[in-house]
Amino acid sequence: MNALSSFSHPETAQGHIPVMLAEVLEYLHPADGERILDCTFGGGGYSSAILKSTDCNVWGIDRDPDAIARGQVLSRTFPTADGGSRLHLLQGSFGNMLALASAAGISTFDGIVLDLGVSSFQLDEADRGFSFRMEGPLDMRMEKSGPSAADIVNKAPEAELADIFHFYGEERHARRLARAVVNARSEAPFQTTTQLADLVRSVIPKDRSGIDSATRAFQGLRIAVNDELGEIERGLEQALDMLAPGGRLVVVSFHSLEDRIAKRMVQHATGKDKSFSRYDPRAAGTPAPETDFVALTHKARRPSDTECSHNPRARSARLRAVMKRASTPASVKKG
Repeated sequence: MNALSSFSHPETAQGHIPVMLAEVLEYLHPADGERILDCTFGGGGYSSAILKSTDCNVWGIDRDPDAIARGQVLSRTFPTADGGSRLHLLQGSFGNMLALASAAGISTFDGIVLDLGVSSFQLDEADRGFSFRMEGPLDMRMEKSGPSAADIVNKAPEAELADIFHFYGEERHARRLARAVVNARSEAPFQTTTQLADLVRSVIPKDRSGIDSATRAFQGLRIAVNDELGEIERGLEQALDMLAPGGRLVVVSFHSLEDRIAKRMVQHATGKDKSFSRYDPRAAGTPAPETDFVALTHKARRPSDTECSHNPRARSARLRAVMKRASTPASVKKG
């Protein structure tokens, strides 16, 4: 039996299934004594599996105070001989991971993993306001602080709303929807998720794929409220700097905007984003320069059909991974 097979479809104690866990462990390849950074702790699915797989230490980052509280309970199940724990929790955003790790006295990690997007816990808790399927306050704040989704929907200019729905939600009818929101809020402010979801469904035609019409609008608002794309860009840049020689970075994304950033990260880290034409006479016989990183995935890995049948939320997942070389290539040293 494959050593990773026992992690194919595990669930946390609360019943949430970490996506592509077997593949994450395959590329992260944790070993005894290593230090691993789980940048999106959430329900602790990845952290728990990593700690069970080998005698390593895991630092878990999450901006959601509820996730940190869950982690404190989980940390007791991974004790050390001196009464401590192999699971260490850092509250904050992963876009600030360098400062969080430095404050904990750590500069490099042997493995870093990011599971992007919203956590299952946040989606399943109606009072967090992330889901259009349940009645709840129109909130969507991961950190429970700052402007909420209701603040944006009720106060943002029509053009700004249209941009949020179009660029972050990839909604084709963004202008029409923004106009409808502004007209509706002039009569009464939006306060709940179902208020907004019903309005969206009345404006946006049903999708032939069966996806709820409110999906893209809620995605756009959630990304705007939490500055998710900015967080991802800042986090990935820092993660590359924080890898120890031979360290691996694994990123799991759930929609095209996230995966696009992860893909650019891999291309940039491995030097694939630099133009290098084999038809250029100046490049004849000259190999492409090596960089500090090597791609472990040449294109995004997808979840298996079996996993998708067990966990429908895995269907849109994409995984990309890079490894920092154990030594700096000569071409980089010369450059």
